Amino acid sequence: MTEFDPEKFDEKYVHYFEELETAYSNAYNQLHGRYDSEILRAIDRKVLSESEPVYLGEEEFRIDLPEERVETVRAAVGDPEQFDTVLEEFRERIANELVRIFEFD
Repeated sequence: MTEFDPEKFDEKYVHYFEELETAYSNAYNQLHGRYDSEILRAIDRKVLSESEPVYLGEEEFRIDLPEERVETVRAAVGDPEQFDTVLEEFRERIANELVRIFEFD
């Protein structure tokens, strides 16, 4: 168990880097095999690598995305509808994994 301190989350890469890596990795593994692997990898490597996890309070997280990067990768993958579906589920799963890792649920 990792004890969560909302004030420390402001410097999340110093205090919670391992937990963040685990959440992103677990989310990726949950989606692997369910969606087109090229789209999944593009989202992981080209969008989420520049995303920003945000603690909203009340044991809830949000994953902010670099919008310009999202548009560029969406156009490059060739299937914008599936891209949007995978991206949204990926974001939700990361947020859920953070809740699980910090034992909020």
